[in-house]
Amino acid sequence: MKYQAINPQLYIDNRSRFAKKLKPGSIAVFNSNDIMPTGADGSMMFIQNTDIFYLCGIDQEESILVVFPDAKEEANREVLFLKETNEHIAVWEGHKYTKEEAMAASGIRKIYWMKDFSSVFNALMCEAENVYLNTNEHLRAVVEVQTRDARFVKFCKERYPLHSYKRSAPIMHELRAIKSKYEVEVMQKACDITEKGFRRLLGFVKPGIMEYEIEAELVHEFVRNRSRGFAYGPIVASGASACVLHYTDNNKECKAGDVILLDVAAEYANYASDLSRSLPVNGKFTVRQKAVYNAVLRVMRAAIKMLVPGNNIIDYHKVVGKIMEAELIELGLLNKNDVAKQNPDAPLYKKYYMHGTSHFLGLDVHDVGSRYRPFEAGMVFTCEPGIYIPEENLGIRLEDDILITENGPVNLMANIPIEADEIEKLMAD
Repeated sequence: MKYQAINPQLYIDNRSRFAKKLKPGSIAVFNSNDIMPTGADGSMMFIQNTDIFYLCGIDQEESILVVFPDAKEEANREVLFLKETNEHIAVWEGHKYTKEEAMAASGIRKIYWMKDFSSVFNALMCEAENVYLNTNEHLRAVVEVQTRDARFVKFCKERYPLHSYKRSAPIMHELRAIKSKYEVEVMQKACDITEKGFRRLLGFVKPGIMEYEIEAELVHEFVRNRSRGFAYGPIVASGASACVLHYTDNNKECKAGDVILLDVAAEYANYASDLSRSLPVNGKFTVRQKAVYNAVLRVMRAAIKMLVPGNNIIDYHKVVGKIMEAELIELGLLNKNDVAKQNPDAPLYKKYYMHGTSHFLGLDVHDVGSRYRPFEAGMVFTCEPGIYIPEENLGIRLEDDILITENGPVNLMANIPIEADEIEKLMAD
């Protein structure tokens, strides 16, 4: 890992909170992600399963965490299984956790090698009544490969059919929605690295630059600051491409007179940041571009003010939609008479602003959490309104990451330039 060690108290606290949510006599199992193949003997970069990382901080393949709060032996209440290294693995794959290193990273005292899993787990299952198993239950998840968790579910139910099986996902969604002070510190680090990348671009962007050159500048800055790179597929969309919400080709020339929509951000220690900015290729917005830009900025600032405890995402999105509606009328994109007669279930503003304003952010870019849960202190949301006008080859999106607190919203990206005039000044310097 490139990142610096995280305080293990984060994982100790997370396991404690998780254990308190289990029914009496329950054992819970979490698996690492697989290393996914590409072709021949190739493989993708390993990225850890965010649930096991949340609970123990172990960032390595072939790892299993077992949480058993009511185990008869206290030492068995938190158990970690790791891939055992040897000289051959060290030569070909590099260093793996020692037991001592894993103990220091996770705060877990009982650590076995994976070869011991079957016998140790069998003994623990003889004591357990309920078994909590983990699956990806994100609302937008599309999982078409068999995961390590899925294989374990099949193994467990076949070998131990008479236990009572429960889902860990609802508990994890509840817990992960609220970020601890340690998590906020790590997320702030990701945001700070993102700021460095963005500022690097302000003196780099000019007519004739290719979108992928901008992408390269960013990944250089991210990696040199201990990030593994982008927190998600980077969007560097100039001109008409800015109206494609998930444009990732990043292969066109940036031309004078166009605006580049950037949706690019760094991860740090597996935590995501999420930034959007819009830059004029030649360093100067046209009057029309600036009018649209400032409209989006006004919507964003109004929306941030509503990210407070007690509000909820459903009502929040409705209010933001009405604010955007008024801005689109002012820009001449909507007619107020047509708006007055519109179908409320199909508002006209959706033609130019078709996505939501905010989503949970954390270990995953679209982090887990219930949309029906009222906002609470400790939640982190993006705030990302946009206006997309294909007929003008113009798309503007602005996005910051917001921590909800009892004293009001805290912008984790407050230091990243966003005012149109400031952007122009910095690009000219």
